Amino acid sequence: AFLGAIIGFERDIHGRAAGLRTNLLISMGSALYMIISATLFLSTGDACDTDVLRSDPGRIAAQVVTGIGFLGAGAIIKNGFTIRGLTTAACIWVSAGIGMSAGAGYFELAVVATVFSLCSLILLNNLEKLFAKDAYRIFEVTMSSDADLSQVIDIVKRTNLKILYLDKKKDYEKKNQTAIFSIRLHHKGVTDKISHI
Repeated sequence: AFLGAIIGFERDIHGRAAGLRTNLLISMGSALYMIISATLFLSTGDACDTDVLRSDPGRIAAQVVTGIGFLGAGAIIKNGFTIRGLTTAACIWVSAGIGMSAGAGYFELAVVATVFSLCSLILLNNLEKLFAKDAYRIFEVTMSSDADLSQVIDIVKRTNLKILYLDKKKDYEKKNQTAIFSIRLHHKGVTDKISHI
C-alpha cells in the first residue's frame, strides 16, 4: 500500500484521475490477492498428495492482471488525435505488479520497481521536454463567409505546421464559416504553449 501510494502521490501532483488513493488501493489489493493465492496453495497440502484438493497459485495472479487491464482502459481518453491517460494506465498496471511482488514476499523487487517507476515519471518527464517531437492538434478558425480561406491556410503554413486534413463548415444564418484544421507540429517543450503565440 505504501509503495503504491508513493506512485499515486506523483500522479496526484500532476492532476491525474488515478492518484494517491487509487494506486494505494490497487497495490494493496494486488498484494492481498497474492497472499490469499499463496495461502490457499499452502493450506491445500502437498501437491503430490492425490487425496488433497490441488490449487494453482498462478490463477488468482492471472485474474488480477486481467482485472487491472479494465481499470487501465478506463483511465485512457481519446480526444481527436490526442490520447491522454496512457501513463496513468501504465501506473495502474505497475502498481498492481508492485503489490503482487510484495504480496508474494519479494519486497526487494517491489521497492526496486517503485524506484524505477518514480524515476520514469519524474526524471524522464523532464528529459522529454528537451527534444522535439511530433504532436497532433485540431485547430478551428471562424471567419466571415466572404473571407478568403487560402490566406488562413498560408498563415498556418508559415508557422511550420503541417496540415493533415481540412474541413470547412458554412453557417448561412450567421453568415460565417469555420475552417477545421487537423495539424501536425514538430516542437520541443510543452506543445500547448504554442497556442498562446
